[in-house]
This record gives sequence, C-alpha cells and structure tokens, in this order.
Amino acid sequence: MKAVVIREFGDPEGLEVVDLPVPVPEPGQVRIATEAIGVGGVDAVIRRGTMAGLGFRKGHLLGSEVAGRVTAVGEGVDASWAGRRVWAFTGLSGGYAEQAVAAVEDVLPLPEGLTSADAVTLGGSGVVAHFALERARFAPGESVLVRGAAGSIGIAAVQLAARGGAGAVAVTTSSAERGARLRELGATHGVDRSGEGCGADTPAGFDVVIDVVGGSLLPLFLDKLNPNGRFVALGVVAGPPPTDFGVRLMDAFRRSVSFATLSTDTVPGPDKQAVRASQFTEAARGDLRTVVHEVLPLDQAASAHRAMDAGEVFGRVVLVP
Repeated sequence: MKAVVIREFGDPEGLEVVDLPVPVPEPGQVRIATEAIGVGGVDAVIRRGTMAGLGFRKGHLLGSEVAGRVTAVGEGVDASWAGRRVWAFTGLSGGYAEQAVAAVEDVLPLPEGLTSADAVTLGGSGVVAHFALERARFAPGESVLVRGAAGSIGIAAVQLAARGGAGAVAVTTSSAERGARLRELGATHGVDRSGEGCGADTPAGFDVVIDVVGGSLLPLFLDKLNPNGRFVALGVVAGPPPTDFGVRLMDAFRRSVSFATLSTDTVPGPDKQAVRASQFTEAARGDLRTVVHEVLPLDQAASAHRAMDAGEVFGRVVLVP
C-alpha cells in the first residue's frame, strides 16, 4: 500500500511516499480502507521533530484520524464491523496510508449524510473543543477568546461557545477575510495576533481563553484574562511558550486567574466517543459546521504541510488515497 513517512525531521520536504505492507489487524483491532485522512497540527509538530523526546524516529508513519470502510477485523472483534463506514483514531501513527488499523474502541460508525472528509475534520477537533470549554468551566454569558480560531479545533470552539450562550466570542485573525468567515460561524469580535482589539467594542478582557497556538506571545494573552479568568492551552503549533511565562500568572495573583493544559488523552474513551457521536449527528443534519480547506491526494502530503506551516489553512486539509 502507499503511505507517507518521515524520511527526515524538519521541513515538509522530509516527507516521503513509500510502499508498505498492508497492516494485519491484531486482536481487538479493525483495518480500514481509508477514504479520508485528517491532517492535523500535531502531525506538523511531530514532523518538525519537536516531539522527538517522545520516541519518534525516522520512518514514522504520520496520521491520527481516518475515515473509510472496515476491510478486516482482528481476533475478538464482532464480525459485523466488516464493511461498515467508520471514523477511527489511529493514535499518533498510521493514518497517512491507504489502509490503517485502529483499536475497535477508537472506532465509531458514521451517520448517513456525513462525508468522510467532514468526519476527519470534526472527529478529533470537536471533542478537543468540547472538553476545553468544559475544563475552562465556561458558563453562558461569559466572554471567550479563541486563539488559533482558523484551525479545525478553533472553528469548533467558536461554534460551541456561541451555541453555549457566550456573551462575546473573540478570535485572533490574520486578515479581515478570515475574521468575516469566523463571524459566520459565531464569532462576535476579532483581535490581531498579539491580542489587540480591532474595534472599539472589543472586550478589554475575557473570562475564558482557549489557546491552540502557544509560542512566544502566549504571556500576552494571560494578561487578557478577567478576574477569575481561566486559560486553557490545547497545543503548541507555534512552539512552546517562554519558560518564565508563569511569572505573568504570579503578577496577576490578586486577580485569581488560572492556567490549565488539556490533552484528551486524560478523558475517558467512552466520554470522548459519546461527545463525538453527538457531534457527528449534529454535523450530518447541519447544526454543526465543518470547514474543509482543501482535499489533496495522499502523495501531496508535503503540500498540505507547507500550507499549514505558511498559515494558509482555514479549517482542515484532508488527504485522500
């Protein structure tokens, strides 16, 4: 089968299309003929070598979520899975391929009316956004700032905050065009990438900040928290924050602000699957929108990563075999 692996860590040119044996599902797994493969921020972080300390090596097969049809089941798996159209989480490896395997507990049937591309755009991202707002103890009427709102996690967070009754939903944006698109999805205000307001009515502070970006500017957004405000960090697509960013928290001691990280690895699997199933149903009937930036052939994975690195992606890039 065709697959995309990391030949060299660093630039997208280090990705390589190779031929690999078709995987055989182990006990408790299913094999899926992929119809759509999600390209996520974590893929770019792994490709750059940022997570090398976690054991990633040259030859790593990228990809964490796919959608397609089950072609084989491993020992102990109900045979009725065969032939079903599903979404699956493959971990931090195995998705950029014509065939992928996943543990059956990480597989979910897709409802009619939801395309495979939509499934891999929402499947991982929507759950992260849901539990980020839950971790932030978000309540109706509160103001929310989403940093990194143009990605699939940010787009889901904007919609969920707006539907949850936020008093304001601000987004960081690099252009008026992106700001307008995010307003169509529920945003009420836009700020620039340093957090400065783009309008006289932009809130000076926020009760909740959801941050997918990280990087050197993160401390500026800690300063945007209202008294009792909560900051939830979901990723580091711009790199880690400054090592002394905690000083900002201590400087704000009398405002009782808090900082938390969230990895859905700590969320029980059944809880994630319940939220995901509900979101898939909502998306199939049009109540929750997915944004597919572009659909590219699998062998153009490097082009997808170049677009992410350049900040050109609005939504999610999807690969197809």
